[in-house]
Amino acid sequence: AGGSGMSGIEKLMAFLDGSPSCFHAVANLTRRLEEAGYTPLSEAEDWQLLPGGKYYLTRNQSALIAFRVPQSKPQGFMLSASHSDRPCFKIKENPELETAGVYLRLAVERYGGMLMAPWLDRPLSAAGRVLVETAEGIRSCLVDLDRDLCMIPHVAIHMNRKANEGYSYNPAVDLIPLLGSLEARGAFRELVAEAAGCRPEEILGTDLFLYNREKARIWGAKGEYLSARALDDLQCAWASLEGFLQAGEGKSIPVCCVFDNEEVGSNTKQGADSTFLPDTLVRICAGVGMHYRRALARSFLVSADNAHAVHPNHPEYADPNHRPVMNGGVVIKFNANQRYTTDGVSAALFRRACQKAGVPTQTFCNRADLPGGSTLGNISSSHVSIPTVDVGLPQLAMHSCYETAGVRDAQYLAQALAQLFSMSLTPREERVIALRFGCLLYTSDAADD
Repeated sequence: AGGSGMSGIEKLMAFLDGSPSCFHAVANLTRRLEEAGYTPLSEAEDWQLLPGGKYYLTRNQSALIAFRVPQSKPQGFMLSASHSDRPCFKIKENPELETAGVYLRLAVERYGGMLMAPWLDRPLSAAGRVLVETAEGIRSCLVDLDRDLCMIPHVAIHMNRKANEGYSYNPAVDLIPLLGSLEARGAFRELVAEAAGCRPEEILGTDLFLYNREKARIWGAKGEYLSARALDDLQCAWASLEGFLQAGEGKSIPVCCVFDNEEVGSNTKQGADSTFLPDTLVRICAGVGMHYRRALARSFLVSADNAHAVHPNHPEYADPNHRPVMNGGVVIKFNANQRYTTDGVSAALFRRACQKAGVPTQTFCNRADLPGGSTLGNISSSHVSIPTVDVGLPQLAMHSCYETAGVRDAQYLAQALAQLFSMSLTPREERVIALRFGCLLYTSDAADD
C-alpha cells in the first residue's frame, strides 16, 4: 500500500487503511517485499539459498518472516519481531441473530483485551479471509466488505441513568452489533460470498473480524499526531519492514518477523510461541552452511510492540521517571520480572545502534502498582534464546479501535532498525579476572564502520 512518490507518513497511513485484518496486513507486507525483489519460499518445499538472495515465507497467511543472505559467509542473525493482529471482534460461524421480532444482529466474540466503549455508536465493517470450494480444491480469498455494515448502539441515558458513572459491559448482551431488519436474513453470507467472488453455498470456512471504518488521520495544532486503527502493532510492523529494506549489507543475516496472535498469548502455529522462527532459522543455517547454535551466539533480537505514552489527562498513571512522549523517539521497555526481556546488555546494544542512526530513545517502566502485559520478546526468547530488547513506539488509547501516536516515531524506528540490521555482534569471553575489573561482552560492527 502506498506509491513511491508518497512520504513516509503517507505510506504508513495507506498501509494502515489498507490492512483491516491481520491477513490484509501480511498481504500488503509481502507485496512490498515482492516489489523489492524478494522471492517467496514454501515450508513444504526444498530451499536453495544463494549468496545475495532475498527471500520471505508466510504461515497461515497471517505471519511472515523475511530474510536476505549476505554475499560473504554470514556469522549470525539480526532480527526484529512485531505482530499483525489487534484486539477486535471475531464474527462467529453462524452469525445472524434474530432479536425482539424486528432486528437482525451479528454474533461476535471478543478477540484480545480490548477497550470496549470506543466500539459503540460508530460504523463498522468486516474483513478477513474466506475458504471457498472450487474444482481445483479449497481456495483462500481475502475479503473486505468495505462498507458501513453494522453498529453497536449504546443504551440511551434515559434507560441507564448511571451510564456516565462507569459501566460494566456484558459482551454477550451489550456488544452485539445491529446488522439490519429481519428482512435482511441471509444478507451477510451473500455479501461475504460476493466479496469472495463465489456463491454462498461454496463457502467452507471463514476467519472474519469487525473493524472500525474511520481512516487514518493526522491532527493536532501543528499536525503532530496520527490516529488510526491497529497502530498496536501495525505501526511497528511497517517500520520494521522499512528498516529491514533500507539496511545495508553486514556480516549477519537480517531477519524481519511479523507474528500473529500476540493479543491472545501467541501460542498458535503462527504465533511467537510457535516453531515458526526456530524452524526457519535452522533451515537458513542448513542452506548457507552456518552452525545453528554458534549462529545464535552471534545474534540479537528487537521485539517491537508499541508502548504507553504519558496520558494528557492522567499523567499519574505513568512512572515518574519513565514517561515516554509521542514524537520523542523509540521507547526501550523494562520490567524486573522479565515481562519485557530488556536487560542492561540488550539496552546497551540497542542504544548504540540508535546513537549511530541519530535516533532518540526513551525508557518505559510500569508504575510499581500498575502491572502491565507482556509481549513478543520473552515468548520468542524461550524458543530462540539470544539477547533481546523490547521496544515500542509511544501511543495513547492502546487497544482501542482507534489509537493515537506521533507522526515522527515510526520513521525513528525504521532508521534505528536500518542501522541495527546492518550490524553484527561478536561475543567476547564472559570471564571476570577480578571483581574490580569489567569484561568485554560484545564488539559490534556496522556496514558503514
